[in-house]
Amino acid sequence: MANRLEHANLTVRDIDATVRFLRTAFPEFIVRGEGIQNGDRWLHVGSDDSYIALYESSEGVSENGPLNHLGFAVDDVNAVVSRLLEAGYREGFIAPEHPHRRRKYFFDADGIEWEFVEYASGDPAQRNDYSL
Repeated sequence: MANRLEHANLTVRDIDATVRFLRTAFPEFIVRGEGIQNGDRWLHVGSDDSYIALYESSEGVSENGPLNHLGFAVDDVNAVVSRLLEAGYREGFIAPEHPHRRRKYFFDADGIEWEFVEYASGDPAQRNDYSL
């Protein structure tokens, strides 16, 4: 697998309206998962291989705008982490452990957070399991 942009994570005012827009543009999109985090609703819409992560915050869109982070699927997350730490970049969100994926987050010089995920399964049901 080549490294690739897998998802964008956005904060929106109305998840349902955004899903309607995306599914009108791309009728084949499915809701891959959804839930509540810290009292706010989240939802992933797209395909088994790429998606838009939506976060509906009770506080609205942040002063930094709607972009929360960009996520890249990578072949070797440890190599990415080593390079970024060696170059002095600061780690971001600490993701909980998952049996089928490893996620690491880093901030760039502008304070933009980037996610790097390595999958341990080729099965979309395992890769996209949000129950853990």
